[in-house]
Amino acid sequence: FPCAIATGLLVAVVCAVFGVFVILKRVVFIGITLAEMAACGIAGALLAGVPPIVGALLLTLAAVAILALPFESRRIPRDAFMGVLFVAASSLSVLLVSRSGLSLHEVKALLYGDLILASPSDLLAIAALLIPALAAVLLFLRPMLYAFLDREASTVLGVKPARWEMLFFLLLGLVVAAASKVAGALLVFCYLVVPATVALLMARRIQTVMILAALVSTVFTLGGLGISFAADLPTNQTICAAGCILAAATWLIRGLGRT
Repeated sequence: FPCAIATGLLVAVVCAVFGVFVILKRVVFIGITLAEMAACGIAGALLAGVPPIVGALLLTLAAVAILALPFESRRIPRDAFMGVLFVAASSLSVLLVSRSGLSLHEVKALLYGDLILASPSDLLAIAALLIPALAAVLLFLRPMLYAFLDREASTVLGVKPARWEMLFFLLLGLVVAAASKVAGALLVFCYLVVPATVALLMARRIQTVMILAALVSTVFTLGGLGISFAADLPTNQTICAAGCILAAATWLIRGLGRT
């Protein structure tokens, strides 16, 4: 259980910070798309007999490379390509695991994740990927913010937005691939969207939003783990439910405060 807590908090905090950029860029769907690509990569890796993280990284980074390309056509927006990749990854994941000989419990753990199953080696492996990715975002926070929030100003200041966006999405792919191995697609998507949404309801300054997002993800992760342990409920789904309840409460309180 201590390993599950440490793993959950690490994934929660890192994904929450990345989620702020995802929300600001208005590419929320990319989170679940990359998470499904990671699950598909893990399924393919198990079938091929290679380490799951290798398959997750290969497919996730390939998807990032596709989605980071400039989409000039107004008839076919980036979201449409995300939808195609999501459907392809979701269906292929099930097809691959159906041929892998895995038990039903193992299939559920692959597609939905289970923090309780996190081992010390899992924690060390994802820490080796997630911590450097978070450090890179914090180190290059200013140019990334310029690239995401004001492309015209970034160009005037000599910041090339396309390069910084590509770097961010590559780091995001790395984070999602590593986190999905333990947390599963649903929980990773939850961590990318819910904490940042709650934080943006509470603050405007980006640095403050990032800190709040990390705190929010920590609170509902610990709460969800505690409830799931006490009530013998599915861990990841309980954490997601706790996060959504917290988001709904924040939205309601903020709405009442305005009236």
